[in-house]
Amino acid sequence: MQTVKMVVTGPFSAGKTEFIQTVSEIDVVATERKITSEAERIKETTTVAMDFGRITVDDNLVLYLFGTPGQKRFDFMWEILSEGMLGFIVMVDSTRPETFREARSILETFRAYAPTPYVVAANKQDASDAWSVDDMRIALRLDPKVKLLPCVALEKESVKNVLLELLYSILAEMEANSR
Repeated sequence: MQTVKMVVTGPFSAGKTEFIQTVSEIDVVATERKITSEAERIKETTTVAMDFGRITVDDNLVLYLFGTPGQKRFDFMWEILSEGMLGFIVMVDSTRPETFREARSILETFRAYAPTPYVVAANKQDASDAWSVDDMRIALRLDPKVKLLPCVALEKESVKNVLLELLYSILAEMEANSR
């Protein structure tokens, strides 16, 4: 049985917890706490350590999904969660351009932790005020080779598409390294 550790990261309220909950076959292990600061009251709770979910792809492959906290004060968990990852997803809220710079910074941080494959998920693409994927690519200053995928974290097929794209990248890298 092959296990693949993937990390789901991104700014606060980008949709990381929902992404994992949508597709996990087990109850997600979540470390959510009520938000007490009015400044951060976009939602009721925040992840303080991690989210953990699991997906069995087939008899030979299981994906372990680790969601990072999005708030800067919990960023000490990022390096711990990145250990042993074979790839990562940066979730970006397509409706909140004020978080794009932070998303870019998180992407660079995770690339520094490990030179593994990654994809960027443009979440909330179903919202009327969502930026287009093309405009987000420019705003995030992403190389044309970086996979920037439309996503709706509450839709299973959308989440599976993002995970499969990352998995294909991981498997391609494993194959290239075994030559």
